[in-house]
Amino acid sequence: MTDLFWPGDHRAADVMSDSALFSAMVDVETAWLAALVESGVAPAVARTDLAAVVSADDIEAIAAGAEADGTPVLGLVALLRDRTGGETGRWLHRGLTSQDVVDTALMMCLRDGMSAVRGELAAQVRALATLVEANQHSPMLARTLTQAALPSTIGARMANWLSGVLDAADILIAVAPLPAQAGGAAGTLAAATELTGSPDAALSLRDAFASAVGLGAATPCHTTRSVITRAGDALVSCCDAWGHIANDVATGSRTEIAEMTEGAAGRSSTMPHKANPVLSILIRRAALTAPALGATLHTASAAGVDERSDGGWHAEWATLRTLTRHTVAAAAETTELIAALEVDAERAQANLSAADHVLAEQQTMAGLAGRPPRSDYLGAIDHLVDAVLQRARHHLKAVT
Repeated sequence: MTDLFWPGDHRAADVMSDSALFSAMVDVETAWLAALVESGVAPAVARTDLAAVVSADDIEAIAAGAEADGTPVLGLVALLRDRTGGETGRWLHRGLTSQDVVDTALMMCLRDGMSAVRGELAAQVRALATLVEANQHSPMLARTLTQAALPSTIGARMANWLSGVLDAADILIAVAPLPAQAGGAAGTLAAATELTGSPDAALSLRDAFASAVGLGAATPCHTTRSVITRAGDALVSCCDAWGHIANDVATGSRTEIAEMTEGAAGRSSTMPHKANPVLSILIRRAALTAPALGATLHTASAAGVDERSDGGWHAEWATLRTLTRHTVAAAAETTELIAALEVDAERAQANLSAADHVLAEQQTMAGLAGRPPRSDYLGAIDHLVDAVLQRARHHLKAVT
């Protein structure tokens, strides 16, 4: 996919695209039908691979027709029944409701998006750990509230970035496993219980279905949407961490600072001397827009009512798609930014040397302690940086 409104969207490829959601919905119907057959509810002749009777050419008609029903599921089910007929058409979708199909398909698409982000996070942890180690003892001016503060190191700055990425990775990992939805019309599995003959058999049917689509079996969550908001929060947290890195790189690349440079800076349409920090700018864009998308998911969750929501649920789909695609694109952009980042240690040292009064606090502390100032004023930086590197090593061991 490409998007003129969002440069870099192509990095998300087919994640959460119309075609991905369409294919996932068809796979949901196929998996449920197979579960009905395997449980002995539907005859063996009903089983079929429904993907074989549809194509990408069907998406536009299904999408256009969805306005009449509020979801694309009714049109899809009608299309599938028309093209299969017989026992397949008779048993197709029986025991499900439209929200089961959309929710499960969304979780399948979200799983793919989150998997892509996890891969990028692991690459970022490796690259940042390498940068931290290479620059652990390179002097740099620490700045607080935009002003010169104390002596520090480039490695300490990058260790802060690494901590943020590790925090985001932990939050993202905690969201798994994503659940399948198979609650039926009111989230009670009433139809599945009627079809199978008992609540236990209905629950077994649900579990088999969840396993078939590669998701977790869970209590129906038609109007309890914490799984959506938690996933959204995890994606926003990733964008937060990357935004911090992008802000520091963009600031550090200012002509008057010049401590960092993007490996492949962008061009100006009219000023040939410029080297714009384009990746940082695009990452920062994602970090600025992600929180509002996450807030929309929370607003939609809070709008839940009764056993099926009227509008809140519908507001989730495009919001989750946009947030996921933007996060996947920003993840790839951040990995590229870190991998090609150029650091000018000499310039960082010069900026530190030129700063006034950066040892004033040390003089005060030494006077209070009643002893001469230490040879440096770096505090416990090495210990703090080593702790972050150790955490990074544990993380990489756990995810590989």
